[in-house]
Amino acid sequence: MRSRQELEDQINRYRDLETRLNDNIELIELAEMEDDNSVLVEAEKAISTLHREIQKDQLQTLLSGEADANDTYVEIHSGAGGTESQDWAQMLTRMYMRWAESKENKVEIIELSDGEEAGYKSATLLVKGHNAYGWLKSESGVHRLVRISPFDSNARRHTSFASVWVFPVIDDSIVIDINESEVRVDTFRASGAGGQHVNTTDSAVRLTHEPSGIVVQCQNQRSQHKNRATAWSMLRARLYEAELQKRDEEAQAEAAQKKEIGWGHQIRSYVLQPYQMVKDLRTAVESSNPSAVLDGDIDQFLEAALAQRVYGDAKPEVEDLG
Repeated sequence: MRSRQELEDQINRYRDLETRLNDNIELIELAEMEDDNSVLVEAEKAISTLHREIQKDQLQTLLSGEADANDTYVEIHSGAGGTESQDWAQMLTRMYMRWAESKENKVEIIELSDGEEAGYKSATLLVKGHNAYGWLKSESGVHRLVRISPFDSNARRHTSFASVWVFPVIDDSIVIDINESEVRVDTFRASGAGGQHVNTTDSAVRLTHEPSGIVVQCQNQRSQHKNRATAWSMLRARLYEAELQKRDEEAQAEAAQKKEIGWGHQIRSYVLQPYQMVKDLRTAVESSNPSAVLDGDIDQFLEAALAQRVYGDAKPEVEDLG
C-alpha cells in the first residue's frame, strides 16, 4: 500500500506539472495575440518557477540508494570550546528540526545532553519521512560558525565547531532468503556413537553455502530428513549472524571516517560577523542569508550535494522550458 501510494503521488505530481505547463503556454500564446505584456510576464515567471520545481523533482528521482527512502537519525556533537560550541550545536539542532518540519516530516528527540551553561553537548534526532535519509545524508561532517560571541563580555569574534552525523534507520527484522541452487548438499554416514542405524546409513547432512563459504552439518538425528531440516535452520542462523557482523563492521568503518571536529575539516561555514554568508566548501554553493539557513532553509545545499554525488562536478541536464 505504501509503494502504491508513492507511485500515485508521483503520477499525480507529473500530471500537475504537465497541466501547469500547458496552461501557461496557452496563456503566453493568448497574451501575444492580445499584446498583453502583463499577462505575458506573469506566465513567463510561472514557467520559470515550474522549471525550478522540475529540477528539484529530477533530483528527487535520484534518491534511489538502498536506504535513501528510510527515516534517519541526525546526531549533533559540539566541538572543543565549551559554551560557544555547545550553543552552536543547539543552533544546528534547531536548524534540522525546522527543515524537517517544513517538509512535514515528524521529528523525535532521541537524546539530548545539555551544555554546562547553555546549548547542547550532543543531540540525536529521529527524522521520519519519505527520503529523509536520502536528503540529509550529505550533511555528515563538521560545521563551522564565525560570530561575535554573546557569551564574551568583550564582544570578540569566536569560531565554533560542531559535527553532524547522519545515518539511516534500518529494520532489524532481517529475512534470510537462501537460493537453494547456491547450496551444496552432501549426505554421509555419521560417525561416533549413535547406534547401528545411525552408523550404517547416510543420515548425516552437510550444507555448504557457496557464495559465503559457510558450512554447517548435522548428524545427531537418526533421520536424514530431520538432520536436513536442522542443518537448514543452522545455515539461516549463520547467515543471519554474518549479516549482523557485516553491518557492524560497516558501521565501525564509517565511524572511523568521522573527522576531527576542528580546523581544516569543515564541510560548511556559517559566518555572521564581520559579514553574513553561508558557504558549502564542497559544492561552493553560497547564501547571503544565514538567518534563513539557520531557520531550516537548507534545500539549496542539499540539492547541490545530491547532484554532486550523482553527476560529480557536472550539472544535471534539464530541458529549458522557457
